[in-house]
Amino acid sequence: MEKTSLLARIDEIIDSRSEEIAEMSDFFAANPEVSGTEFKTSAKIVDVLTKAGFDVTYPYMNIPTAFIASCKGEKEGAKAAILVEYDALPEIGHACGHNLHGSMSVLAGLALLPVMKETGGELIVVGTPAEESDGAKVAMSEQGVFDGCDFAVMLHCTCGKSIVRYRSLAMDAIEFTFKGRTAHAASAPWEGRNALNGLQLFFHAIDMLRQHVRPDARMHGIYSEAGTAPNIVPEKAVGRFYFRASKRAYLDKMLEQVYNCAKGAALATATEVTWRNFEASFKDVLPNNTAETMMENLFAEFGMEVVPCPGFMGSSDVGDVSYVCPAVQPEIDIAGGEEHEPHTRAFAEATVTDTAHKALNKGAKIIARSVLNVLLDEKLRASMWKDYKKETELAAKQ
Repeated sequence: MEKTSLLARIDEIIDSRSEEIAEMSDFFAANPEVSGTEFKTSAKIVDVLTKAGFDVTYPYMNIPTAFIASCKGEKEGAKAAILVEYDALPEIGHACGHNLHGSMSVLAGLALLPVMKETGGELIVVGTPAEESDGAKVAMSEQGVFDGCDFAVMLHCTCGKSIVRYRSLAMDAIEFTFKGRTAHAASAPWEGRNALNGLQLFFHAIDMLRQHVRPDARMHGIYSEAGTAPNIVPEKAVGRFYFRASKRAYLDKMLEQVYNCAKGAALATATEVTWRNFEASFKDVLPNNTAETMMENLFAEFGMEVVPCPGFMGSSDVGDVSYVCPAVQPEIDIAGGEEHEPHTRAFAEATVTDTAHKALNKGAKIIARSVLNVLLDEKLRASMWKDYKKETELAAKQ
């Protein structure tokens, strides 16, 4: 079957099922489930994919709300992954749009399933919960879920202008615990060792470190535990930090300086310090010029204006996938150019409008076309892998 016929079939399925999947997205918006608790959401998606004919494993990888749905063509070929996000935020619901762009991915998978017989190769639709916290894609990348994939794709919602060349920061979430010794703060403070002083000094050291790191580095933290009463010298103080940088390799180097700051603060205050990761570490998203150019062309095909990435846009576990295989996560405007900041109630409300539902249709077609291109075009795949190799080598030198 010619590519034009395959595209027509894909579009027919997307158009015929858009209303149904938009209703599913709106249901998720009305019934948000935060990271790690996406039980009803994941079960709903799995039911849709199973009924369509995918071979589904659920739960997956000992993650209760993760799944993998797969299908293979009749002949050997390329392998592509469509990523599905669906966790919400505490209190403000789907203010990052996972209900909508997760549904886009599902709809794209539904449309590709019937044409896999003709294309050959393999398609996996991967349910990746907890992006807002531990990031299931991290463990999945480490444990080989994306090994052998030639391409991984998802779109992410935005309100304003679409961005194809999305850039994110590598990130570590680290908790520092300072321990001292209690004493009466008025009658015998000299008998104590003030853990809060250790943490305070560490904060000051981090502030001083900022002038000696690259401009793309980010360091921000909070006091999560700082004593129990004013008349007791605190024996324990805890701070939580996010450390970010444009490349994983540079972040690792920067963290050695951070740990030295913690050790110095403990030494100066006669306290002890330990640290641990309280959330999964994220890698940066590696650029892939070939894949991103393809996505820009697809956005243009649907009349969607694309603007350059204004800078590094937080952190995402899709970065870990991009270190395993060529991967992209363009941002698609769901609000017709109307701007709303993510993680706000206004953003959540924008995901359930008619404009958002139209974006769901276009987004699913863009995802499906990108996967079809990869499955059918060996030269495209070779160029994407060439870019991948170049970027991984550059990242290692940072």
